[in-house]
Amino acid sequence: MNWQSRLAVKYKPKGGKEELITPIDSFQPSFGLSAEALHSVEKTHIGVVYSPQQITFSMTVKAIGTAAAQLMKMALDGTPFDVVLVEGEDANGPQWSFKEVLLQDCIITSATPTSAATSGAPSATFSGFSLSGGVTVGSKRTAVPA
Repeated sequence: MNWQSRLAVKYKPKGGKEELITPIDSFQPSFGLSAEALHSVEKTHIGVVYSPQQITFSMTVKAIGTAAAQLMKMALDGTPFDVVLVEGEDANGPQWSFKEVLLQDCIITSATPTSAATSGAPSATFSGFSLSGGVTVGSKRTAVPA
């Protein structure tokens, strides 16, 4: 395995063109898929109760270039957008488990810029939720919520 390949994050504002977020420090999607066992007085574990699925994300980007400014504008305007997490280009072929992670209709709920310093570029962390999403492994796509 060559772990020098990377993941790339792209976003697409509704009605806009897809743009690469670069440089990106981190991206953490979270899928909350909760289920609870159903019990009765006669017997335990008679079924399952599913809670609504939750998809949240957090991303930290360098505040250089236009990506941080565009994400901040979308946050302030409440503009929904899509986030696509894809394999970056690598000469040695695919190195990651997922071919693609897609979060659709994302809304940013908080934006936290860091202070400017004399060394290094400042960054901004954006957190929010997605109304739907999915993952692609090989050629098989799984949607959330299913």
